[in-house]
Amino acid sequence: MKGEFVNRWFRRQRPRAIAGRGAAWGARGAAAATIAARLTFENVARRYGQTYALRDISLDIAPGEIVCLLGPSGCGKTTLLRIAAGIEKPSAGRVLINGQEVAGPNRFVPPEARNVGLMFQDFALFPHLTILDNVAFGLKGIPKPEAEQAAMAALARVGLGAQAREYPHILSGGEQQRVALARAIAPRPSVLMMDEPFSGLDVQLREFMQDQTLTILREMRATSIIVTHNPEEAMRLGDRIAVMRGGRIVQVGPSEALYRRPRDLFVARFFSEVNEIHTTPREIAALFPEAAPALDGLASEAPIVFCVRERGVRLKATDEGLAGRVLEVRFLGDQAVIEVAVAGLEAPLRARVGDGDAPKRGTEVGVTLDPGAVLVFPQSEG
Repeated sequence: MKGEFVNRWFRRQRPRAIAGRGAAWGARGAAAATIAARLTFENVARRYGQTYALRDISLDIAPGEIVCLLGPSGCGKTTLLRIAAGIEKPSAGRVLINGQEVAGPNRFVPPEARNVGLMFQDFALFPHLTILDNVAFGLKGIPKPEAEQAAMAALARVGLGAQAREYPHILSGGEQQRVALARAIAPRPSVLMMDEPFSGLDVQLREFMQDQTLTILREMRATSIIVTHNPEEAMRLGDRIAVMRGGRIVQVGPSEALYRRPRDLFVARFFSEVNEIHTTPREIAALFPEAAPALDGLASEAPIVFCVRERGVRLKATDEGLAGRVLEVRFLGDQAVIEVAVAGLEAPLRARVGDGDAPKRGTEVGVTLDPGAVLVFPQSEG
C-alpha cells in the first residue's frame, strides 16, 4: 500500500501512462506543521525608472490562507512575490509579517531573516548537487546532520526519499517540481510563495501535482501565495484569488464570488468564455426577454456590453426563442462548441454543450439564454 494518494489515484481512474512519466509518488511521510504568519501589503508600489510595475497594492492574507495571484503575463504578479520575499524592495508602501514591517520606509529585513520560502518557476536546481544536497541547501545555520535529516523528511513527504543520492538530471519534470517543493518546505517557512510552479508540466500531470501540492500546503498550514495565469488552477488551489491587471489588484475574493460576480469585463473574461454584444438594454430585452432581471435599473438607451457565457446559450426546438442556424460544430472531447447565427444579432453566438447534445451543421434551432449566465457591464469597459 503506497498511501492515500494511490487510493485516490485509482478511484479517479487516472491513465496508467502518467505513472510512467513520474507522477506516482513513493512512500511518503507527513509534512511538518509550521507557525503560519499574517502577510500584509500596504499601498505597495514598484517603479523602474518612470514605469510602474506595481501601483497601490493592498492585500491582507490571513495565517494559513492560500491566495492565488492571477493575471496575464507582465501584470506584476512575480514582482509582488519578489518584494514579499525580500528579493526586491518596494518603491513605496510597506510589507508586514505578523504586523511587523519587513519592507518599507523605516525598515528592510533581508530574505534570510523573514522565514519565507520561495519556489521558482524553473525550479532552479543545482545540477552538480545531489537531490538531498539541493534540498538541504537552504538549511543554513544548523549542523549538517540536522540539515540532512530535515531534508530527508521533506523528500520523504514528496515521495522522493529513495532518490536522495541521485542527481537532478535523471528526474522527470514532475519529479524536479517535487524536489523544488521539498526544498521550499524543508525550513518550515511561515510564508511560502510559489511562482507558476506547474506551468512546465503537461495537463494530466499538472492536475495530479496540484492535488498533491495542495495536500502538503494544508498539512503545513503555512500562509501561501501561488502565482498563476491559469484561472482553473487558481480556482482549484486558492482560498481566495487576487486578480491583477496593469500592476494593480482589480478584484479579490473566493473563486465562486469572482466567477458569479466579476467586477468588470476583464475579470469576467478570465473566468469563463463569454459572448459579448455591444448593445442597449432596450435592444437586448426585445430579443431576449429572459435577460430582463440583469437589465433592471439600467437606462434603456445606456450603451452596455451584454455578456452571456457559452454554457448559458440554450439550443432549443425551432418554436422556442429566436430563430437560429448552426454554422459550425467544434468537437472538444466530452463537449462541443457550437457557433450559431441568430436572428437579430450581427455576430454569431457560441454555445457549449455536451458532445451527445451537439446538433449537426446547418440545423435550424431556437435560441434562448440562461438568465443565471448573463453579465452586464458599461460599454466603456469593452
